[in-house]
Amino acid sequence: MVNSKHKKTLLLIYKDPLQGSIPWDQIESFLIAIGCTVVSSGGSAITIEMNSIRLNVHRPHPNRDSLRYRVKSVRDFLDKLEIKP
Repeated sequence: MVNSKHKKTLLLIYKDPLQGSIPWDQIESFLIAIGCTVVSSGGSAITIEMNSIRLNVHRPHPNRDSLRYRVKSVRDFLDKLEIKP
């Protein structure tokens, strides 16, 4: 179930210029809300999957901010799923 916070997260993901300060747990919560599965691959590595489309990424640590390259990867993943704001 997508709530208003998830909608704001989607808008932040697609905001230009890319925002690197979005908390990763906020992005991950949004992805789970739209139906993605998150599988831990060991350590900070995770695989996010929906409709046979996968995104392999590392959770940020020790800082929880997503950084621009992760946001870009998530945006590309959402584009493949045809999910836009």
